[in-house]
Amino acid sequence: MPTGLALFFDLVRAETRWFEQLDGDLFAQHGVHMASYDVLQVIDSIEGCRVQDIVREIGITVGAVSKSVDRLERDGWAQRVANPADRRSSLITLTAAGTELLERATPFVGTAVDARLESIDADARRALASGLTALRRSFD
Repeated sequence: MPTGLALFFDLVRAETRWFEQLDGDLFAQHGVHMASYDVLQVIDSIEGCRVQDIVREIGITVGAVSKSVDRLERDGWAQRVANPADRRSSLITLTAAGTELLERATPFVGTAVDARLESIDADARRALASGLTALRRSFD
């Protein structure tokens, strides 16, 4: 059993390598980076999505989310619209192009993730999923 510190660095290094490889492949195939894809998925999954919803879901700063949404708007994949319930905030929605991109890219990402996870047997995948869920909840 690895020590906590060894486990931490194994987790970070595995995530970094996996994310970078998938990012490069996704960009080559669909012209979008994983960080933007992640934000697009969050926007798509939350009705009436606001910057704070993305912050809460992904765990990055308000400034980072605002810049990401700015880039998505620039690229024509998302738009901010006035929030009728709170004039101080905006709702973020996908454009038709953003929806189409997500529909094209999601099967690619899903297949790539599944292919990588095949290197781990089913029992280990379940244990990993359970452990990561518990770890993520510990931050809330």
